[in-house]
Amino acid sequence: MVAADLLNCACVGSVLLAAALGALTPAHILTAAFLSSTLSVFFDAAGYGLLPAAVGRDRLAEANSALWGGETAVRIAGTAMAGTLIAGTSASGALTLDALSFLASALLLRGIGHKPARPGGGAAARPGLLASIREGLRFLWGHPVLRTMTVAGGLQSFAGGSFIGQLVIFADRELDIGASDARIGLLFTSWSAGGILGSLLLPRLRRRFSAPRIMLVALPVSAVLGLAAVLATDWRVALVAIAAWGSTYLTLIVNTMTYAQEVTPEELQGRVNTTRRMLSSGLGVPLGALVASAVTVAVHVRAGLLLAVAAIALASVIVWAAYPRTRAVPAEAAT
Repeated sequence: MVAADLLNCACVGSVLLAAALGALTPAHILTAAFLSSTLSVFFDAAGYGLLPAAVGRDRLAEANSALWGGETAVRIAGTAMAGTLIAGTSASGALTLDALSFLASALLLRGIGHKPARPGGGAAARPGLLASIREGLRFLWGHPVLRTMTVAGGLQSFAGGSFIGQLVIFADRELDIGASDARIGLLFTSWSAGGILGSLLLPRLRRRFSAPRIMLVALPVSAVLGLAAVLATDWRVALVAIAAWGSTYLTLIVNTMTYAQEVTPEELQGRVNTTRRMLSSGLGVPLGALVASAVTVAVHVRAGLLLAVAAIALASVIVWAAYPRTRAVPAEAAT
């Protein structure tokens, strides 16, 4: 995680240096963005493995909720701060803050005293990238509940990509909110603010209900809230519906993440959870944005957004259909 942070700082710093020298090109920007995103995958993979060992499996719901809620809050504040810096100074000011944030993260991580022991006392060779992916896929496929959650998570991510990717067009064409209207920012913020509420609710829900049972209820509720948001004709109604939908959306994400960390052996945490996330959000979000935009162009923006609702409804059907076979599966079951 420290290495990924330092390399990310170097990626962003290279853009700043090239801009200062008058040598910045679109290819440089695209390459830096690609490398930064790639490094973030490795950062997340390490984080998935560190968290259960650092906080204990009995505190995962609270820890994940704090992390996801905090990340969402920082994303809201960071976007506003970046906009202010760009308007008040230049894009370089925002990128400088970005580079420094990676450096600060690396320094904070260096201060963590917990050092997870490597399997085999630290001498055992770790598998290569492809072997790690195969191990992650094998565990996901062999665990009935995680397999179902991964499929449902992919459909939910498809819905998220569909909705967020078309939100500006939806606001412009159906809610009479132009792209330069401040209310468009409120719509995006309501989605994130709802997510913070969902992250705060999950620990309370997990103390009373199992992760699969939370999915049974939250997915249909999410579909209904999504439908309300898509069919709204008044921006105030849409604002409330989007916030509520964002709440269930993040609740489901953190619920799945927590369960996956609870049932995955410590030595497989990074492999299983990174593979699961790439199969769900890594594929689902861009695919949802792509398909929904094509439907919007060919038919109508509401038709494109209804794909998001249909995806969550399908996820609900899959989870309910699988529940009779998975409710008796012990947490450690995997074949």
